[in-house]
Amino acid sequence: MSEYVFVASSGERIPVAIESQRGRRNITLRPKVCPVREIRMSRPWMASDRAAINFLESKRKWVERIFDKAPKKECLAPGAEIDFLGRSVKLLHDAGRRGNDFRLIDNNHAVLTVGGAQDMFERRIRDFIKAEFLKEVKAIIRTVPRDFWPRRIALRDTTSRWGSCSTSGTMSFSWRLAFAPVEVMQYVVMHELAHQKHMDHSPEFWAQVRDLYGFGVERAKRWLNQHGAELHRWL
Repeated sequence: MSEYVFVASSGERIPVAIESQRGRRNITLRPKVCPVREIRMSRPWMASDRAAINFLESKRKWVERIFDKAPKKECLAPGAEIDFLGRSVKLLHDAGRRGNDFRLIDNNHAVLTVGGAQDMFERRIRDFIKAEFLKEVKAIIRTVPRDFWPRRIALRDTTSRWGSCSTSGTMSFSWRLAFAPVEVMQYVVMHELAHQKHMDHSPEFWAQVRDLYGFGVERAKRWLNQHGAELHRWL
């Protein structure tokens, strides 16, 4: 694999990884904004890295637009406040603690005290949020009839899909939905549950989504379209 750097018009230097693959007929380009900002490319075995770079340059405006729209990561430090699962949560650190301590202040506010070494601060926050998000997803699923329930739930960190449902009965969700309003998270869960009956996006499917979710489907979809990139702001 070859390594290059794409220098954006803003001056940002974005790593580029080029991989050659036998059997591939075209050059492919995949900008990624999380967990790190990078560009991954694949080229046919007989094509050169220079050809791949030239292709990247031909797509410069499109690539820069993707990175410009995606928020850059913000580091979390003790004292910061973030919103997840419908609450504003203040983050504290106590190196003397072995685990975490999560305490509700009221319905809209809480404090999460993270234990362990300082260099594990963000990782422990991420693990805590993922665990709490999974509990919330399971609680939402239990509100619908059992014939909609998935066989398995998986958490992902994807940039293009908030959820998916396989024919095997596995449902996957981006744990970053924990940062979205609760009603938006509920919409994505109901969207995937509806695929248990309709593995398409037909009018019948959307009728099923509305039957499970209730009023506000279009509002939730609009929020994700407008603010989805913001869910990658932290961690």
